Amino acid sequence: MENYFIIHGSFSSPYSNWIGWLHDFIQTEGKQVYVPNFPVGVGYQNYENWSRLLKNYLDIGLIGENTIIIAHSIAPVFISKFLIENKVKIKKLISVCGFNNYFGINEEYDTVNKSMYTDNLEEVRKYVSEIVCFYSNNDPYVKYEAEKEFANTISTEQILIPDAGHINSESGFDTFEDIVSYL
Repeated sequence: MENYFIIHGSFSSPYSNWIGWLHDFIQTEGKQVYVPNFPVGVGYQNYENWSRLLKNYLDIGLIGENTIIIAHSIAPVFISKFLIENKVKIKKLISVCGFNNYFGINEEYDTVNKSMYTDNLEEVRKYVSEIVCFYSNNDPYVKYEAEKEFANTISTEQILIPDAGHINSESGFDTFEDIVSYL
């Protein structure tokens, strides 16, 4: 049976941006959806802590070839690294404003994001056959070039949403209708 995971970004939560709306939408469709609450903040948010939490779902069989993961901001590269390191195949990855090896947001974000980055990002294609990447041309946090490079490296389909910022609440995305047809 198909199931879904929605993964929030840095300094975020399962209740931020369009995540709660998407959770409710998927659940209304009668499907299983999980939205883990990952630790955030300097000293708490790092690959080791996030991986440990997600591994619990993997260990009980909730992540596998029928899983679709929707990930925002730092989460797409975290998921990619997790799948590569654990050699886990999933059905689909939907990335929203994903990036890798990007520094310059600010010191706190750079500190918590650094451990998520990977040097072998393209290997995620071995574990996910369909990867859809949404991004914007005016993200105030991550340069367009970094999001485009991420998408070019891993995606099977790219969707540019013009002038959508970081595709978050701050940019007017408390809902995210465009993503629905890709679920």
